[in-house]
Amino acid sequence: MDIYFSCSITGGRQDQKIYEKIVNFLEKEGHFVLTAHLASTDIMLDESSMNAVDVYRRDLGWVSECDALIAEVSTPSHGVGYEIAAAIFQGKKVMCCHHKDKKISKIISGNPYDDLVFFSYSNEEDLFTEIRKFLKKKP
Repeated sequence: MDIYFSCSITGGRQDQKIYEKIVNFLEKEGHFVLTAHLASTDIMLDESSMNAVDVYRRDLGWVSECDALIAEVSTPSHGVGYEIAAAIFQGKKVMCCHHKDKKISKIISGNPYDDLVFFSYSNEEDLFTEIRKFLKKKP
């Protein structure tokens, strides 16, 4: 399955280690992560050479190509919210996960879209179990 992994970049990188673990888990499960580079510690440097229009076109193109979008939403991000909305409007399966001790925006958590799943995790094992279940669920 082609997965769009969405996470905070300019909003903060304090969760980068879990981003990397999620991407590694998805790849080990046999999925292709269109945005695997977002989990890199060097993403800010890598993205600095691209202009905003190119990033917009590239990323929304990947949202269109993906089979599902998984967003780690512990760190607030305008871009992540935009990507989630784009995926929903295109009828994609979407999973939003966040650290159990973090609050997320009610505009996301209150969304009644049938193919939108939320998961609050306290450990990686539970998170990976829920991701696996989400990806097996038919849209």
